[in-house]
Amino acid sequence: MTSVAAAFQLDTGTPGTLGVRGELSFDTAAAAWQAMRVALAGGPVSRLDLAGVRHSDSAGLACVLAVAADAARRGQALQVVHVPAGMQSLAQVCEVDRLLG
Repeated sequence: MTSVAAAFQLDTGTPGTLGVRGELSFDTAAAAWQAMRVALAGGPVSRLDLAGVRHSDSAGLACVLAVAADAARRGQALQVVHVPAGMQSLAQVCEVDRLLG
């Protein structure tokens, strides 16, 4: 069994960008959301880069949408980039793709 820490990683090394790697799924979404909320509170973030996401599901999509909403409440414009094809398709089916930017 893979640990949540190994399945999801958040890269804060690029100023203004949160880089997500690994899985955004039912198993990792709660921990991922919390890690991203803490990072948003820690300083200005303008990009959420999903290029490193290798697996996502509806919980991962909900996580990304929650992070975007949290940023908006803080007055931060957050651009979601490199959305994986599967997440983009799911967002279209759920009619929330416009919320991903």
